[in-house]
Amino acid sequence: MRVVIAGGGIGGLATALSLHAAGFEDVVVCEAAGEIRPLGVGINLLPHAVRELTELGLAERLAEIGVATGELAYFNRYGRPIWSEPRGLGAGYGWPQYSVHRGRLQMLLLEAVTERLGAQAVRTGSRVVSTGPRPGSGADGLRIGTGDLRIEADDLLVGADGIHSAVRAHLFPGEGPPPWNGLVLWRGTTYGEPFLTGRSMIMAGDGTRKFVAYPIETGERTLINWIAERPLDGEAPARGDWNRPADPRRIVEHFADWRFDWLDVPGIISGAEAAYEYPMVDRDPLPYWTSGNVTLLGDAAHAMYPIGSNGASQAIIDARVLAHSLAHGDLAAYETARRPVTTALQLSNRRMGPEVVMKLAHERAPDGFDDIERVVPLAERAEIAASYKRTAGFDPVSLNERPSWSVTR
Repeated sequence: MRVVIAGGGIGGLATALSLHAAGFEDVVVCEAAGEIRPLGVGINLLPHAVRELTELGLAERLAEIGVATGELAYFNRYGRPIWSEPRGLGAGYGWPQYSVHRGRLQMLLLEAVTERLGAQAVRTGSRVVSTGPRPGSGADGLRIGTGDLRIEADDLLVGADGIHSAVRAHLFPGEGPPPWNGLVLWRGTTYGEPFLTGRSMIMAGDGTRKFVAYPIETGERTLINWIAERPLDGEAPARGDWNRPADPRRIVEHFADWRFDWLDVPGIISGAEAAYEYPMVDRDPLPYWTSGNVTLLGDAAHAMYPIGSNGASQAIIDARVLAHSLAHGDLAAYETARRPVTTALQLSNRRMGPEVVMKLAHERAPDGFDDIERVVPLAERAEIAASYKRTAGFDPVSLNERPSWSVTR
């Protein structure tokens, strides 16, 4: 069986590597862009995703490009601590958590695919086109590029082509643009001084406005990845486009007085060489992912709000479960294992996931607090964090004890 993967992003490339590790040799990745380049800014890879990349033999390469996250900490709008917890190995996981540049991770995966499957396994300039959406017809009515690669009846087409997936649109015509919740994200990177532990990921906010920062490069200089978020008046531009340029001078106006004794938020925003604007959008959960010889993966299947560091991580897990299921001749097992989990996660992220502690702290103490225990008790904060880990599949004990999805060849 040949597997054709639509999309050369993190999910698509991880799928190719997972299939190869499971014994599939005839795998083709079709990427719409004419060239795969290291675009984007920072992302986080949670321990359950790092486990999968480790079992694919990429642990050393990943450690070279990532910063091992040591702490996750939440603060209110005034920089007062709400909740903090160790992450990665320090939290008892068998694998680290990494903060990494999205583009560097994508290039790492591309390099591994080329080494293991050959350069011919990745075709750029090959966009999936729907010539007549017919739900329930599988790949019938889909073509790739100019038709030089034909999807045959015995092929499996994996739609890993992102939030604007042509494969998803073929299965679910008329879905429309991604729904928007009224918030806009601005993202950028800035060289600056280390803060807190030097490997901390922080989130500060009031339930409406939010600022996130974490290092994605350390050494002589620290490269800080940051995200600023607030409501946007009017209609959201370019829904689903991560690379829309924004002016840092406009962004800093909304966070001008967010100066803490441990972090200068306006200074970080102002110091960015480039920034990008992204309306907070996702996709509604689907009733199914698979139709005939077509299935969905990653954002094409379950695009979710960028909350809890789960977007890329869940795509990597999809890839591993799909390869394991196909190796055992049971494609249906992939969707059975993954769709309920990601649906619950999509809905949890719409409720702000673990970040809801910032909203609760603001609602109960809008002018700040001296003692967080009087505002959001420890037991409540701890359960919010633990519940999200269970939902997303990275509860430490469960993850450490779960059997591997590797396939013995």
